[in-house]
Amino acid sequence: MSGLDEILTLIEQQQKETEDSILKAAESRAAAIKAEGDEKAQKAYEDHLRNAKAQAEKDFENSCASVDASMKRKILACKVEIIDDTIEKTILKLKNLPEKEYFELLLRLIRRHLQQDKGVLGLCEADLKRVPADFEKSLKEMAEKNNGSIQLSNVPADIEDGFILSYGLISENCCFRAIIEAEKEDIRDTAARILFR
Repeated sequence: MSGLDEILTLIEQQQKETEDSILKAAESRAAAIKAEGDEKAQKAYEDHLRNAKAQAEKDFENSCASVDASMKRKILACKVEIIDDTIEKTILKLKNLPEKEYFELLLRLIRRHLQQDKGVLGLCEADLKRVPADFEKSLKEMAEKNNGSIQLSNVPADIEDGFILSYGLISENCCFRAIIEAEKEDIRDTAARILFR
């Protein structure tokens, strides 16, 4: 081998070593970039998965709370409806009491509203037609015990049941619906405690 051939072979070897070195460096750099990319991608995936899980849990809790609140509102509406229906049935039952019991109830209610003054009691047309014989006597006795007086009006009051008790310019509507409406919240509370323990 001549000197020139040796030089060319040496240059070729050095060039190959340089190429190999450059390729190794490039492969090493590419592997490092790929590893760094994989690590970043894995971290981004884990972050996204963690955030997605947290959001899904939060959405689930919010949905549960919303459904729970909706169910509670529906249950409450149902309870109110049951209580209101019970109130309506009670009014109807009071209205349809046998005559003796009905007028005894009226007397008990009138006793609660008596004043020491001259009063006028108005009944609905249907009740005026069926007033028991001793009703006015019982009214008079009750009023006198309370240092007052009550006169039964012959003019029918514009009510369905119960009575209107007037003292001068002040009249108190004591039809069953008006009494219950005035006490509706207390009645609802009492009924709810009894019905929905």
